[in-house]
Amino acid sequence: MKVLRFISCIIAGAVFMFSGIVKAIDPLGTAYKFNDYFQAFNLEFLKPVSLILAVILFTAEFISGFAVLSGYRRKEGIWGIMILMIIFTPLTLILALTNPVSDCGCFGDAIHLTNWQTFWKNIVLIIFTIILFAGRKKVRNILIPVREWMVITAVIIMFVGFAVLNLRYLQIVDFLPYKTGVNIPDAMKIPEGVPTDQYESTFIYEKDGVRKEFTLENYPADDTTWKFIDQNTVLVKKGYIPPIHDFSITAPDGQDIAEQVLASPGYTLIMISSKLKDADPSDLSKGFELGVHCMASGMGFLVLTSSGSDELSRYNNGFTFYTGDETTLKTIVRSNPGYLLLYKGNIMGKWSSASLPPKEKFSASMTTSQIKKMNRTSPVLAFYTFTVSVIIFALLISSLLIKSRKSSEI
Repeated sequence: MKVLRFISCIIAGAVFMFSGIVKAIDPLGTAYKFNDYFQAFNLEFLKPVSLILAVILFTAEFISGFAVLSGYRRKEGIWGIMILMIIFTPLTLILALTNPVSDCGCFGDAIHLTNWQTFWKNIVLIIFTIILFAGRKKVRNILIPVREWMVITAVIIMFVGFAVLNLRYLQIVDFLPYKTGVNIPDAMKIPEGVPTDQYESTFIYEKDGVRKEFTLENYPADDTTWKFIDQNTVLVKKGYIPPIHDFSITAPDGQDIAEQVLASPGYTLIMISSKLKDADPSDLSKGFELGVHCMASGMGFLVLTSSGSDELSRYNNGFTFYTGDETTLKTIVRSNPGYLLLYKGNIMGKWSSASLPPKEKFSASMTTSQIKKMNRTSPVLAFYTFTVSVIIFALLISSLLIKSRKSSEI
């Protein structure tokens, strides 16, 4: 049983830590997933607190996993993962049966699972959780309680800080389909030989006041005594979906100019604001100033938003505002506003307002090496991530050494 508890600690602790980390890398993505759930279950009034709930969730996942794996407040960590499993296992069963949201988002955008895959994953994981919960009374402290709580508190603070910096400077690891280096036209293609959507059509005919449903194989094509009433077509099996399938740029006249922009031979910088009213006015002004500079230097520049005409009418600054789907814009860049640099359909760079290079760096004659320098991860985020990773790794190793020493003293 001791071996089973040891294995359960490793598996449950590692899974919960990983789940918390990938969500913390993309806090807005987790918040958007909460919004999907709220919409599916008619809880839209909770949308304003979705980001707060997202932070609470992935912090609880990470710190519970850390406590179980390291041994610092392990008993509380076991309670944490048990509570999370009690909440989410029935929820994932409901999602699997009703499918209101196609992807649960349990591992963010790093790993996509269907609702049934998520449910069975939870069934396996809850077995390890029950083993740990059954043996929780045998858990021994590594340090005195106050010191263990100091460790846990410090890790929570560091972890939330990590999420905040990812929110400010964009994800240190980009799991989204619109990441730097992707060629959008190529990512929109459907390869030959891949499964396509499969539909099943049924036909309703009437004869002598009686209606009957037929399929393509047996409908009365040559029997004129049957009168056609209706046709139903249902998707029975989803086919291959390319990584990018919803990229569009709609001009004020209703024309989709996405292909034109992607085929442009020069650089095009797109300033993306999912909703202009939700963006900081100073950040918008900074973006508009950059736009003036780009156009003066021979670069293409456009503003892409999902804001309606009433909102757009407030801006009379000489820019043409193009529109796109709000969900797609939030998928392209997790910042409002955010920036996407294109060259012949290739994504050359992505920035948030905080990580945006000085406007003087942008020109029609930029070289690849210059753009690489502009694309470097924020030094603040990179240094912080490295430091926190070293500290947490050191805490995990030190906990093993302390437990080993205590075992040898018995």
